[in-house]
Formats: sequence, C-alpha cells, structure tokens
Amino acid sequence: MDFQSDPEIVVTAPRLPEAPGQLAFSSLPIDEAELTEAIRIDDALRSTPGVSLFRRNDSAAANPTIQGLSLRASAPSGAGRTLVLLDGQPLNDPFGGWVIWGAIPPDTLGRAEIVRGAGAGPYGAGALLGVVRLDERDTDGVVFSGEGGDLGHWRASAFGAASGGGASLMLAAQAQHEDGWLPVRARRGAADEAVWFDGASAVARLGLRGDDLAFSARIGAYEEERGAGLVGAQSRNTGQSVSFALARPNGPLAWRVQTWAAWSNLANSSVATAPDRSATTPANNQYRTPALGWGLNAALRWTGDASGVEVGADVRGNDGETRELFRFQGGGFTRSRIAGGEMLTSGAYAEGWRETGAYLVSGGVRLDQWRAFGGARLERDTANNAIVLGATPEDNDVLAPTARLGVRRGLDGGLYLRGAAYAGFRPPTLNELHRPFRVGNDITEANPGLDPERLTGIDAAVGGERWSIGVFATRVEGAIVNVTLGAGPGTFFAAELPPGIFVPAGGAFRQRRNAGGIDAYGVEAEAHGDLRDLLRWRAALNYTDAAMQGGALDGLRPAQSPEWSATAGLAWEAPTGTTFSADISYESARFEDDLNSRELAPATTVDLRVDQRLTQELSIYAAFDNVTDEAVETAETADGVESFGPPRAFRVGVRLSR
Repeated sequence: MDFQSDPEIVVTAPRLPEAPGQLAFSSLPIDEAELTEAIRIDDALRSTPGVSLFRRNDSAAANPTIQGLSLRASAPSGAGRTLVLLDGQPLNDPFGGWVIWGAIPPDTLGRAEIVRGAGAGPYGAGALLGVVRLDERDTDGVVFSGEGGDLGHWRASAFGAASGGGASLMLAAQAQHEDGWLPVRARRGAADEAVWFDGASAVARLGLRGDDLAFSARIGAYEEERGAGLVGAQSRNTGQSVSFALARPNGPLAWRVQTWAAWSNLANSSVATAPDRSATTPANNQYRTPALGWGLNAALRWTGDASGVEVGADVRGNDGETRELFRFQGGGFTRSRIAGGEMLTSGAYAEGWRETGAYLVSGGVRLDQWRAFGGARLERDTANNAIVLGATPEDNDVLAPTARLGVRRGLDGGLYLRGAAYAGFRPPTLNELHRPFRVGNDITEANPGLDPERLTGIDAAVGGERWSIGVFATRVEGAIVNVTLGAGPGTFFAAELPPGIFVPAGGAFRQRRNAGGIDAYGVEAEAHGDLRDLLRWRAALNYTDAAMQGGALDGLRPAQSPEWSATAGLAWEAPTGTTFSADISYESARFEDDLNSRELAPATTVDLRVDQRLTQELSIYAAFDNVTDEAVETAETADGVESFGPPRAFRVGVRLSR
C-alpha cells in the first residue's frame, strides 16, 4: 500500500507539498465548487459540519471581534480556537485572534483543507482544535464576476495571473456592499436599525522560479465598515500584510523559509439600549486598536522511498493596544483607556513518518515558549486628565511541550483505518488579556492573568475514497470562558478588577477566566459521490457532547456549542449546460451564555442555485439564499430580546473565467 505523494507532482510555488504523514490525521478538503461559488471564504468553510462561527453569523454580519473559527463544536469562542494559514502565514488578527475573512478574495484560492485535531508538529500555537490551510492559486487565468440582489447586495471581483520566463504575477481585488436587514423582529424599537456592510480587499503577488528554487513576495490590504444593528453601534477595520517566501520545494531534500508581517486597526463603537428599545446611549468608543503581528518560520524536509523527517522552527510576535473612550455621563464620555501589551511565541519541532507494508506511522514532538509582557492599562478622567486606574500586570512566561502521533492502515478495496492522539495549546490573545468590552447592556472584563488553554485528544476513523466516519474525544484544560459574575442593575467590585463597574438593568457582568476544563466526545462523518458525471451529491454531520468540568459551570454546555450539525448538497448538470444545485444545513440548539440560560433555537436553512453556461468561459447564475425564510436565531439579550440572521434573499450574477 503506497501512501507516498505522486512522484510526478512538481510544486512550482514556494511551499512544501503536503507531507505524506498527514494522511494519518483527520483532514477534509473543501469542495472546489464551494470555493468557486463562495461570496466569502467563511461561507465555503461552513459547509463542513462542526465548523462554527460565533453566534451563527457570517462575516458580512458579524462584528470583527467574533469572527474567530472553531472546529468540532467543542469549545467555540469569539477569538476562535483554530489556526488559519494562508500559504503558511497566519491570518489570525495580531490583537484579537479573529479572522477577517473578507481580506482574502475567494478567486485567489486554489485549495482549502481543514485539519482537525490539535496542531502540534508544524503548526504550533493557536491550533488548539485544528488548522484551516489555504493555498493560493498557481495557475494562469483571468476571472471577472459580479452579482446583485435583495437586501441591497452587490459584489464585484477580479482576478488575473500570468507567468513566463520564470516569473509570475497575480493581481486580485474585490468589493462588496449590503444594506442589510433588521436583526430584531419582536419588541423592535427606534434603537434598532439594519446590519449593513461595506468591504474591499486587494492582493498582489510576484513569483520567481529557477531550476530548483521558488520565491514569492505578496502584499495584501483590506478595509471593512459595518453596522451592528443598533443606532450608533458600528465598526471600521483596516489591515495590511506582506510576506516573503523562498523554498526548494522538490527533491528528496526540500526546505522553505518565510517571513511575514501584518498590521491591523479596529475602530468599534458600542451602545447601551433603553429597556423599551426606544433609544440608545453611547457606551464605548474604541476609536483605534493599532496592532502589529510578525513572524518567521523555516522547515527542512528529507523524504526517502518509504519514510521522511521534517524539522523546523518558528517565531511569532504580537504588539497592540486599544485606545477608547467609555463611561458616558452627562452627554459625554468621562473616561479614556489605553490598554495592551506584547506577546512572543517561539517553537521548534521534529516530525517523521514511515510506511511499513499496509501501515503508515507519523508522529512529532514540539516545544513552544509563550511570553506575555509589557502589559499596561491606563484610565483617565477626561475632564482633568487625572489617572483613575494605572495597572501594570505581571509578565507571564510559559513552556508548552506538545506532540502528536497517527497511524493509518490500508485495507482491501481502497478502505483504511486511522487513529491519532495529540496535544496542543492556545495562548490568550491581547484582546482577552487587556480589553474589556460591552455588547448592549452586557459588560465583560479583561483578565491579564490568563494562562494558555491546553488540549489533549484522540480520534479514530474508518473510510474509503469517498466516505469516512470517525469518533473523537478531547479535553481542554484552562478553557478561557466569559464567566457570568452577576446581573444588573448594580455596581461590581472585585480585588482583581477595576473598582466600581456599573452594569445597567437587563445586563450581565462577566469576566474572562480560565474556567476549568471542557470534555467533548463526538462523531463526524462525510460522504460524497456522483452518478455518470451528471449528478453530484455530498452529506456530512457532526455530533458533539461537550460539558464544562469543575468550578461554578460544572456540567453546563459551553456557550455557542451546538450538539448536532449536518449539511447536504445535490447538484445536477443538464446536457444544455444548466446546473441546478441545492444545499441544506441544520444545526441544533446552542446556548448564548455560559449559564445556559439563553437558548438559541435550532435552525435549518435551504439554498438553491441555477447556473447557466453560455460559452466555455461565460456563465450566469441565480441564487436563492435561505429559500424557506428560516428564522435563524443569532443572539439573545438577558431580558429576552432575540436577534436573527438574514431572511430569504435572491441574487443574480455573471462570471467570466478564462
């Protein structure tokens, strides 16, 4: 049984081909059609059950601070517990860990894969529940697309890539607008308005290739503005990134070196809502959040006939702070805050794999050091500039050894058995350490004393070329959770918190804490196939039984963690060049809060699409999103006001690809 990659494959980009040992671990490629048809990358990823965005919102509606991605529905959080990589460069925000999905035009992607399980080995810090690996296209071509529809939606994108004489150039850009919808239906008041969105991004990449070496330089930028559904609550997020990679990707001895930097800046305003929702009052003006992330990674790989070894090291730095106004009284803000710090994570790993008969064995060890330092929180009275709080939390220094081991056995008929064990960790973000925040009347305090989360887990699966079914069990230690400490109205005091935190009526007071463990057990399955190249189908599900262990939350289900999720899709291509497709997605109830007191109802959505190919290069399409107009509950306040996702919407578009 040959587990090695096809020896005829030659990588021309400055990336190493997938290591043969990766077959011993749980991974799932995203269907190419999902990437092609996606408005945003997170739309394509959500076709995989167990992939969870906070509060069920996609990136057009979700505040940037809750666009983190989690896997297996075992421990969702606003920051996310999954590392997202684009050709080796982390896309997680340097201040908050979330991912700005609109920063990457979908047309630039050639491949996407979800690796489930803790990311020891080459991935390291942040890959607590797994990794999303995105690779940009290497092929030449031109793509133009545009669409418009209900809710004031329009989107336009362009992609072009050409190569010759050992050089290549790729340029891409996209822009999108939505007037949005009113998320509150019952008990709506003058305080409620539509969630709207404006966004644009652009990418340029230069590549050079020689006989053995490949080099690339990439630069990207994005800008997004959005409304949060309440008068006066909106955000603006900008960012830029640059990366350089040099590699010898082919041959028995391959290597790669990459360096990158990313800058981001978030402005975010929040409001307090009157009990009858007749008006809003400014609550916080986070007018700047400048942050810098940078990194360097290197890998050296030897591949033999039936075995291989890879060694590598990486370092990542984060530096950022929030600058904001808060405590609105007498018609103006009475307090200012500057809070932030720095983090440095460095690690080294060794991983090897060997094929022996029908068996493939792969394993690796890794050691990381995480440091949080230079933290400070300074709050002043805006009237006289007097300091009302000056805190310099202690530095934190943690060593985190991790490892993973996987075994795969090939069976007759193209079947296989696979099992893996792993350990991983996720450091808290600068946002979790230093920045308190407010949503409506709910107030959540930061905690500079947070320690990294750690995970241990196992999984096993049986499968074939077009199907698999598996089980998993994981335990997260020191899970970072927004722990409810009381309800408003009232003023809260605690030794480790700033004095006199007032919470209005209808609000809850919380703090981020390492709140014990999360045990999760589950089943994941997927299958796909086709009939005479005319009918394609896919189906997948995820079941997760997760519960908090220890402390005041013992036995409760983690917030934003559904028990069941399932997706299915069907596409029929007629001889006339018409393709009819239908996608259905189901998710069981999830809880909005840590106390399991606010339940978000189950939801089933159905999307329909018709594509008509006019020529080999030109096609038009029409799509019905949420065709049954399902009420998808996305949030619920302490006083029972519910918010919902987008209603039924129709859109039409055109796509030119050559």
